[in-house]
Amino acid sequence: MAFFPVAAVAAGLEVQPVTDGVWALVGEKEQRSADNLANNATFGVVVTNAGVVLVDAGGSWAGAAAIDAAIKGLTDQPVKLVINTGGQDHRWLGNGYWQAQGAQVIASDAAVADQHARVDVQMMGLTQFLGGALAGTAPVYATTMFETGYSFDLGGVTFEITHAGAGHTPGDAFVFVPAKDTVFTGDIVYVERILGVGEQSSILTWPEVFEAMAATGAAHVVPGHGHATDMNTARAQTYDYLLNLRAQVGALIEAGGDLGQAADVDQSGFAGLEQFDSLARKNAEMAFTQMEFE
Repeated sequence: MAFFPVAAVAAGLEVQPVTDGVWALVGEKEQRSADNLANNATFGVVVTNAGVVLVDAGGSWAGAAAIDAAIKGLTDQPVKLVINTGGQDHRWLGNGYWQAQGAQVIASDAAVADQHARVDVQMMGLTQFLGGALAGTAPVYATTMFETGYSFDLGGVTFEITHAGAGHTPGDAFVFVPAKDTVFTGDIVYVERILGVGEQSSILTWPEVFEAMAATGAAHVVPGHGHATDMNTARAQTYDYLLNLRAQVGALIEAGGDLGQAADVDQSGFAGLEQFDSLARKNAEMAFTQMEFE
């Protein structure tokens, strides 16, 4: 069995050690493609003496198999539980692979509702992005669901999952592992690249969801996109961006501005984030749409 004591690349994913028994599998920060198998996100791995907990399933059957290959380079333990932290395709469309391996899948009620609501659009998009690499992928949903919180132990390690409200997606949840001083945030946190505010997102509640996650005080933060980091970096690149966007768009609305002006609000303080040029203006327009009648 191979073992990755330092960052390495396996199955197209960068294997980043976080702390004892914890790794981040860091996928590309660009668009979904046949090369990345819709694994353009960050996934979490916790190895216990009773098996592996995987945070987020991968974006396709083949994407899940690539994650499995990376995990096999870390441990001989099987994946016992998979947590879907939200409704984006890379959080859950690998579920079928994992259930076929005998793993239990956990997600919030709101995440599963979001998955059902958007599955047709997601599968259509993945057909275009992945082509034949989408083979075997079919919608398979969590076998264990919860409303706001769910905890379990595996191998003497406690996992605490919290759905505190809508962020990037309606069912976003974070996973706190106290013994590892680590929180897996799903799409609540983006680092290194700008976050996306989509139709499914809530600019109104996302900052409060971030604060609920930050209240864990975790030393290690495994984000939904980008490398594992600390809470200060997560706050600077996600929370501060959201607050600036709300403030800038709010001021425009207060001044009687319209949607056509929203794209030009000042986001220059975050121009160093990857994909800024492609997403910042769209984010402002969506924020205006959501905030106009707040």
